Amino acid sequence: MKNDPLSMPLFEMRLEEIHRADPWLRYEISIRDFVTLFPVRYKNGAPIKPEHPAAYGVDREVFLKVLVAFSQCFH
Repeated sequence: MKNDPLSMPLFEMRLEEIHRADPWLRYEISIRDFVTLFPVRYKNGAPIKPEHPAAYGVDREVFLKVLVAFSQCFH
């Protein structure tokens, strides 16, 4: 995985797009709160896939979109 300085802002932008596209999310959680559900952590300099947020009920379909966005931004 590359550590491109544009990867993080691109990932956040993709999360915002996922949020805007989902009618349920738009009314349940703010964009900022949604983005903070998926912090990017690093191990040995490489970004680690985000985990499903236990504290908030993000459905499987939305979480899969988040994982795809992560893979596209950090690979």
